[in-house]
Amino acid sequence: MLGLFDEFVEPAKKLGLELVKAKTTQVLSEAELIELLPHYDGWIIGDDPATRRVFEAGKNGALKAAVKWGIGVDNVDFVACEELGIPITNTPNMFGGEVADVAISLLLALTRQTHFIDREIRNNFSWPKPAGMSIEGKTIGIVGFGDIGQSVAKRLTGFDVNVIAYDPGVEGNKGYQFVQRANFPDRLEQVDALIFTCSLNKKNHHMLSSATIEKMKTGAMVINVARGPLIDENALVEALQNEKLYAAGLDVFEIEPLPKKSPLREMPQCVFGSHNGSNAVEGVRRATYKAIEHLSGFLHDA
Repeated sequence: MLGLFDEFVEPAKKLGLELVKAKTTQVLSEAELIELLPHYDGWIIGDDPATRRVFEAGKNGALKAAVKWGIGVDNVDFVACEELGIPITNTPNMFGGEVADVAISLLLALTRQTHFIDREIRNNFSWPKPAGMSIEGKTIGIVGFGDIGQSVAKRLTGFDVNVIAYDPGVEGNKGYQFVQRANFPDRLEQVDALIFTCSLNKKNHHMLSSATIEKMKTGAMVINVARGPLIDENALVEALQNEKLYAAGLDVFEIEPLPKKSPLREMPQCVFGSHNGSNAVEGVRRATYKAIEHLSGFLHDA
């Protein structure tokens, strides 16, 4: 919670909750959760493996309700919750703007190579002047046109770009006249930068694969601020190595934290994040207060 945990203690108390902070860097393991959850009435879920086994262990103990912090729910077994009688919800539309900010920052870094310049000045005491590229006039693909995707489009309004939005669950251009619609992977050959902002599900796992990368324009860029498994990282590595793709900006990965031996680490044309897109003070506050409110409601109704 961005070091803000103490801020939520008193508001939670007013709602009848005593918050306990989990000791973890990114996620707890399934085994850790199975041991831990039976001792608690409620669970605010991050990116932890919220599996059937975990919920069964919690149900056999004190667990009565859960809330998934944020919008992404690919790590949560909602069917198990329903069958076990554990009320659960998530907190959508809390930080679309914050994640969109990161997507745009990655786009700017890749087009102007600001990350590379910074590294060279700091580490090699050099004064590099790589030729960048203008965003103006480019075609940007946005995969997922919900809250985050539309927030990306909003931020692109002043860049004089064309946008192709992909999302079977959302209709129209939401008032953005420069946004056209298509079905993925149609028109990928026109895209200069492809930005993933969609949720992960069984149907779109590895939707960016060797086959879909082959459809893309040579020299295009890929940006992912959604979920790592949307991209087949082996295919991405190959495309970067053979220069089919120019660069990638990744805030998320198939395995997190990014393994030390990942070949992506050897690619200076890429820029990485730490699954940190939503981690801005304002967004964290909104999502956490909403999660606490939901959990309090569930527990008082139990």
